[in-house]
Amino acid sequence: MELKKALVIIILVLLVDQISKIYIKTNFYYGEDIVVFDWFRIHFIENNGMAWGAEFGGKTGKLFLTIFRLFAITGIGYWLYISAKKNAHTILIVAISLIFAGAMGNIIDSVFYGMIFNTPGGRDVATMFSEQPYGKLFFGKVVDMLYFPIWKGDLPNWIPYFGGKSFTFFNAIFNVADTAISTGVGLLIFFNKKAFPQE
Repeated sequence: MELKKALVIIILVLLVDQISKIYIKTNFYYGEDIVVFDWFRIHFIENNGMAWGAEFGGKTGKLFLTIFRLFAITGIGYWLYISAKKNAHTILIVAISLIFAGAMGNIIDSVFYGMIFNTPGGRDVATMFSEQPYGKLFFGKVVDMLYFPIWKGDLPNWIPYFGGKSFTFFNAIFNVADTAISTGVGLLIFFNKKAFPQE
């Protein structure tokens, strides 16, 4: 697969990811929840960029995470370039392209959003290119909005520790970039023999 086709995938994913994030950020108030179906909602939240909204180390941890991601994206980009030059299997190129695009999408949030948007309170929405942005370079928050609470209920009492407690499947709230990364990793796992053929 040609590198140009990989770039098309990356650009398309980035466009959908950033357009959706900017739309949500400038049209939804924080925490707003719109029910599309019983099992699918648009729910606007933000986080510092770690999986499941986890945080560590305050501002220092946030800066470390963003810098680490910049190094990681450089490595992924090099992997994509080398794989395309070696005419690797299409599945491998597509998978790396999706992972690269997803990682880049969340890096854009982390690096630039703090300088671009403000953080209004209540039911106001954010303003793009605000004169009073909420952060600085490298201290932006990642926008999430896709929520699929497919099943909600109490777990059976016979389940150790969690029995009798309320449970939601699937409870994570994510974005298009996260979806691209998960899809890319999924392709590598399920089609690993084609992606990494033995010589």
